[in-house]
Amino acid sequence: MGTALIAFAAAFGLVFVVELPDKTLVATLILTTRYRAWPVFLGVSAAFAVQVVIAAAFGGVLTLLPDRVVAAVVAALFGIGAALLLREGFSNQDDDGLDETGPNVPVSFWRAALTSFGVLFAAEWGDASQIATAALSARYAEPVWVGLGAWVALVSVAGIAVLVGSKIAERIKPHLIQRVAGLVFAGFALVAAYQAIFG
Repeated sequence: MGTALIAFAAAFGLVFVVELPDKTLVATLILTTRYRAWPVFLGVSAAFAVQVVIAAAFGGVLTLLPDRVVAAVVAALFGIGAALLLREGFSNQDDDGLDETGPNVPVSFWRAALTSFGVLFAAEWGDASQIATAALSARYAEPVWVGLGAWVALVSVAGIAVLVGSKIAERIKPHLIQRVAGLVFAGFALVAAYQAIFG
């Protein structure tokens, strides 16, 4: 049991520190300003669970994936996300200045959750936290406890982002948020594209 708790603590500490300033927090925050908090939180938590299970199950195998292929896929997905956000951000504005889109738009719970799942699943694929989870799983030979620690860390970061995102969404116009989010996603896409080309 001692090794299991050490594995859990090591995974939690490492993944939390790695993800706190990473795109996980930014992407979750952006999603929360677009959709209601609970479906976003459910979607990203499910994405993290799948990613962690894959990482813990395969151990160090994930480190063998071609970095350029992973970066190219991530660049494409973030590029699509940026295009969609920017298109929404610069359209659908009434003449009276009221926005038709935003967190209060009736989007189904499951649509918001699935969108959140897809965005975070793509964002986390081959990410440092997934590779760290795989490496720790191989090191401690405790994949369940390493996976649990990594998942709790990821969900904690997502929880922080959801709380912050909800507060921002109450004070800032949704179109402004979408424009900034689109630019952030475009930045992620450019970084991933650079890694794919010059990696």
